[in-house]
Amino acid sequence: MLDLTEEEKTLYREQIDLILEYSRLFEELELEDVEPTINVWQLKNVLREDRAVSSDSAFLHNVLQEAPDQEEGYFLVPLIID
Repeated sequence: MLDLTEEEKTLYREQIDLILEYSRLFEELELEDVEPTINVWQLKNVLREDRAVSSDSAFLHNVLQEAPDQEEGYFLVPLIID
């Protein structure tokens, strides 16, 4: 049981009454012809197929030349997890 003062009980009762009064507005909506939805954004999967593609070796060589560290055609990065 909550230990509420009479003032708190009155305040919370008024607030709950307002919430219930507002929720009654939904009863006035005409929703018979509205299809139920799972997601209001109508999102769909827009991912591409996961497949390897060949790269331009000259471009890759130029990019790796700018890297602070590289080895055998790969970027070397600091180890952050042992």
